[in-house]
Amino acid sequence: MMKFKTIEIEDLNINPITMIGQDWWLVTAGNEIKGYNTMNASWGHLGAIWGKEGKKHKNLLGLPTAVVYVRPQRYTKQFLDTETIFTLSVFEHAYRDALVTLGSYSGRDGDKVSKAGLTPVFDENTTYFKEAKMVFICRKIYQAPLLEEGFVDASILKFNYDGDDLHEMYIGEILKVLVCEEQTNERNTIEQQ
Repeated sequence: MMKFKTIEIEDLNINPITMIGQDWWLVTAGNEIKGYNTMNASWGHLGAIWGKEGKKHKNLLGLPTAVVYVRPQRYTKQFLDTETIFTLSVFEHAYRDALVTLGSYSGRDGDKVSKAGLTPVFDENTTYFKEAKMVFICRKIYQAPLLEEGFVDASILKFNYDGDDLHEMYIGEILKVLVCEEQTNERNTIEQQ
């Protein structure tokens, strides 16, 4: 089993635009006891927002956060709505077929994770995947539906939504970032050369 190492959020060296929009990530909520579901996503954000009494995160002026968007008909939404913790798992491009498989089947209809060949890791009262290269463990701090009247550019609404299925937005405080130790060791070896 691949081992993960916790890193500080300030030590992340990623391009969030390509990581989310090109490589995708898996949004997962639930755990081994109550059950879980996952979905691939290519929309989202990483950043910092708001403050919190008694919580200061080193040099950040806001909480480190991840934002995900989920359509109302997605099975994963049920888990995001009831759970406090969710994860975002990022994979190497070699796992693209597994992510496509996950996007082609609903967890309502069976064990799509096994069909995709991924291995769930049950930890921190949530679920992520041992094949991931990076995992964000997040605590849900805000949830709201996108509203039609909020679209200043109506062409975006028309292009992305043809029915009453606007996404729900979930903002999660990033509690922990895990990276695969193998990748950390490879990166350190390259940097030392």
